[in-house]
Amino acid sequence: MKQILTRLFDHESLGQKEAEEVLTNIAEAKYNSEQIASFITVYLMRPITLEELLGFRNSLLIKSLRIDLSEYEATDIVGTGGDGKNTFNISTLSGFVLAGAGYKVVKHGNYGATSVSGASNALEYFGAKFTADASRIRRSIEETGFAFLHAPLFNPAMKNVVSVRKAVGVRTFFNVLGPLTNPAQPKYQLLGVYSLRMLRLYNYINQQMGTQYTLVHSLDGYDEVSLTADAKIISNTKEYIISPHEMGFETLQSEQLSGGSTVAHAADIFVRVLSNTATAAQKSVVLANAALAIQNIRPNCSFDECKAMAEKSIDSGSAKKPLSSGCI
Repeated sequence: MKQILTRLFDHESLGQKEAEEVLTNIAEAKYNSEQIASFITVYLMRPITLEELLGFRNSLLIKSLRIDLSEYEATDIVGTGGDGKNTFNISTLSGFVLAGAGYKVVKHGNYGATSVSGASNALEYFGAKFTADASRIRRSIEETGFAFLHAPLFNPAMKNVVSVRKAVGVRTFFNVLGPLTNPAQPKYQLLGVYSLRMLRLYNYINQQMGTQYTLVHSLDGYDEVSLTADAKIISNTKEYIISPHEMGFETLQSEQLSGGSTVAHAADIFVRVLSNTATAAQKSVVLANAALAIQNIRPNCSFDECKAMAEKSIDSGSAKKPLSSGCI
């Protein structure tokens, strides 16, 4: 590791195989926490390269517990995190809305590393018992349309970086890796990223992965469609910039999307959105992301048609089913 760090501090980058080997060594506890922290810090000072990202991804997938859910043709809705915005659980809620609209969702998530409430924090608050048992996961999909894959159960080798990530407390390349390492490798993905550069990088990778994807980045730095600014959208077939008004929504203010200072506060927003008692802003941002996820599955549908499906999911109470079923 000393030689690797010296090279990286001299502004060199790793090849794909080197990157894969380093992350495998981290997973196998061959480096101490100080060395891991130094390694992580490199990527806070300079962007990760495509070769490095592919190597890190390969290592995690090789080490992960895989699960074949391909028959469900499911969607993952996920953000990289690390945008520093501390929003409520927009992507998880969008997944619930998608499931309520009749689509299958297999969400891969974790505890928040840079925000108050990650997907795992919120679902655990509601009593979810995380599992890697395929039969339980299938039951959840079949009964509610939604299943949650808690990342530490499927990437147990990454336990060596949990404390380091928490101690560093800011965005790391593990935020970048999370959306690429869903152990079910679902057919569809709506992915939010925190920068335009990462948007391009993910586009290259998704082209190689063969998924049907939509990548989103709000131009004021959110890793989702925030409706606080125009959003850049890239899919398999097109690339465009769209404003909140063009999506049929009012422009929002950042404070309207706050997840609060505690998991309980974020959970309260979660319930209000699903119960259709949230603020107009909170409901709108969930609808916008859920509609894009539906359009990713059904590209021949207009955005307005997809938005109507998402709104019906909330208004009918269908979006609440994964939470009330006890399956998650």
